[in-house]
Amino acid sequence: MALAKAKEIVANNPVVIFSKSYCPYCHRVKQLFEELGAKYKAIELNAESDGSEIQAALAEWTGQSTVPNVFIGGKHIGGCDDCVAKHREGKLVPLLIEARVISATT
Repeated sequence: MALAKAKEIVANNPVVIFSKSYCPYCHRVKQLFEELGAKYKAIELNAESDGSEIQAALAEWTGQSTVPNVFIGGKHIGGCDDCVAKHREGKLVPLLIEARVISATT
C-alpha cells in the first residue's frame, strides 16, 4: 500500500521531495529548489500517519533509506548530496526545465 502511494505521488507531481520537517538535509534541498524557483511537492514523512511505511517502501524501491529522497520527472535523483552535486555540475537545472517546474530563462 505504501509503495503504491509513493509511486502515485511521484507519478502525479513533476518534483517530489520525501522529507522530514526537522531534517537539515531536507531543508537544504528545499532551500536549493526554492532558490532556483522550482515548484515541488514535499511529503513530510514525520507528519504522515504512514510515513515510516512510505520511507520503508522508498528504501525498497530506490535503495535509499534516508531523506530527503528526491524525484524529478518521475526519476529518482537521490538525496541532498546528490542534488547539490548535480547543481554544481550544471545538471540539476536542465532536469527541472525538462520537468517544467522552471523556465529556461530562470
